[in-house]
Amino acid sequence: MTVTRSILSALFLLVPLVAFATERYAISYGGISGYQAPVWAAADLRLFEKYGLDTDLVLVLGAARGMQALISGSTHFHQGDATAAINTRLQGSDLVIVAGLLNRFPFSMVVQKSIRHPADLAGKKIGIVNFGGSNELAVISALREWNISRQSITLLPSGGASSRLVALSTGAIDATVLAPPETTKAKQMGFSILADLSELKARFPVNVIVTRRAFLEKNRAVVKQFLKAFSESVHALVNDRRKALAVYAKRLKQQDAAVLNDSVDFFAGKFSFPPRVDSQGLENAAAVLVKNAPVARVKTLASEARDETLLDELETEGFFKKLAR
Repeated sequence: MTVTRSILSALFLLVPLVAFATERYAISYGGISGYQAPVWAAADLRLFEKYGLDTDLVLVLGAARGMQALISGSTHFHQGDATAAINTRLQGSDLVIVAGLLNRFPFSMVVQKSIRHPADLAGKKIGIVNFGGSNELAVISALREWNISRQSITLLPSGGASSRLVALSTGAIDATVLAPPETTKAKQMGFSILADLSELKARFPVNVIVTRRAFLEKNRAVVKQFLKAFSESVHALVNDRRKALAVYAKRLKQQDAAVLNDSVDFFAGKFSFPPRVDSQGLENAAAVLVKNAPVARVKTLASEARDETLLDELETEGFFKKLAR
């Protein structure tokens, strides 16, 4: 009887583990620039497996599409822009930000050779992906800090990074914001880097991890394991050059040493570890969406859009300190 009871108890304990292991979780990401590397690394370094998760990475271009995939249940996590998540909350969704990997603009201002100083941008055309995204916000933040009137320049929606690089080469635009690997290509083509926009005073959560609150509340153990894998991937990208180079080489489909080294060097100092969202940056994102709203309204919106309780648990348990050893 005792043996039978022990076996049944063991089987009972195994049931949730088996269910946990056989469930597949879809993780979407919004592009192929180097700042998407944390989810790539978590997959390529088999960190999701390490923490008991069976996952699929899905490329979903366009922030709105990424949010819609989450809301519909087609995906479980999305790595992308915070403003899109906050915007869907304003429309009634239960999306919530559980981690952040970039709290500064991960772009450089790439310009024609004739532009040598920020003041030279006056009267020029600056290419961005589209209005309302982190590209536009980065440019506007830079202009503000450089005391350049927004009305003195023309913002032109010019498509993705590759399209904007072509627009630069044809003279259709005078400047744009790019990140590795395109910044390296731009330098190889003879364009200049006017400024690293991550050095701006403005903070902004360009890349965060988003899920549904309903999913978080029902699957806290799953989300916690995800955050362990995600955090370890960020730590590897920042501290293990060999692994980081391998991830960028595979995902960017690059063998050019300059491109790969630039990618590692550029992002290593910009990824946040532990992967928390900057409070002021989140308020900046909320303020963009509710212009002229009272400060209290902005703070509430930013606070309700974030849930870092699982990161708090990991911090208390010493998880981040163990990774840093």
